[in-house]
Amino acid sequence: MFKNIFKNDDWKRREHMAVREKVGYYLFTHQLMEVSGPDAQKFLDWIFPNKIDTLKVGRDRYTVMLNEQGEIIDDVVVMRMDEERYWVSTLYATKADDWFYYHSDDFDVDCSEITEDWHMFSIQGPLSKDVMNSLIEGGVDDLKFFANREAKMKDLDVIINRGGFTGEKLGYEVYCAADDADAVQDLIDEAVKAAGGLEVTEFQVFAWTLPTEAGFYYMRDLAHTNPFEVGLEKNINWDKEFIGKDALLKIKEEGPKREMVGFIVTDPEENFYIRAKQYGGPGEPVYIDGEEEEVGRVSKMVYSYVKDVNNGYILAKKDKLHIGDKIRIHGYECEITEKNWLN
Repeated sequence: MFKNIFKNDDWKRREHMAVREKVGYYLFTHQLMEVSGPDAQKFLDWIFPNKIDTLKVGRDRYTVMLNEQGEIIDDVVVMRMDEERYWVSTLYATKADDWFYYHSDDFDVDCSEITEDWHMFSIQGPLSKDVMNSLIEGGVDDLKFFANREAKMKDLDVIINRGGFTGEKLGYEVYCAADDADAVQDLIDEAVKAAGGLEVTEFQVFAWTLPTEAGFYYMRDLAHTNPFEVGLEKNINWDKEFIGKDALLKIKEEGPKREMVGFIVTDPEENFYIRAKQYGGPGEPVYIDGEEEEVGRVSKMVYSYVKDVNNGYILAKKDKLHIGDKIRIHGYECEITEKNWLN
């Protein structure tokens, strides 16, 4: 019998709700690529479809990265650290390193992985600003969303960035030298717990339940899709050249053949078995009741502790599933919903 690994796990619920109601922190160092040199901006504008040339020093920008077929091969945050130096935050630095190397011949640019040099702590939730103000010299009241700057935490040098992967309106990231990580964590831990929060230790919480509840994707959700299929086409700048543009223009003209939709499990059976792609394999097939045609596959299934319901994504044939539709997945009752469970 399958056991619902989320609903009755009090530890996961406690950590998840700490972020939603107060504040939580976790160590989750995204891998980092540093791109520098006279052509750094031009190179990144070729690699990524979003605009990089308008990114100011001290600001960040989210973008996907495409192959020549217009498929998403990574989604990253580009941070401009100074005039000719950028950080690219990814979960696949080895692949990004190779991709950058094979496409950099025509540019005066240096690319290197710097992950081992830095640790990143994420501090998220309604009280995260109060926590940061207690930790950072001069406070963070003036720090805008998707902005970064150098700062002092007590006598330690850090880089702070306003953002995160939880969907919280208030959230911050603290980058520190690897040698300072223990000291930085001690300071964060004390401040977070003083505010009534806690450390989030469950990977399934900070990488799955929190982001999914807010409608965010993990890269595995995006594999072998294009931006139009997953609602990320607004991040495309059509006024420049970029890898995959020709293929993506064709998709734009013809229209996407698939789309990512949200769903919840409404079946009264508490313990059920629905395979999702996140656990490996292709994901559970989805059928419309009474029809034999497969209309999609379950990409992700986790749990919304705010709504108290199992939730996730289905990659489906375009216009086959609509919000409010009642369907069965592996025999269990489900309903199609929006992809954001915080609204």
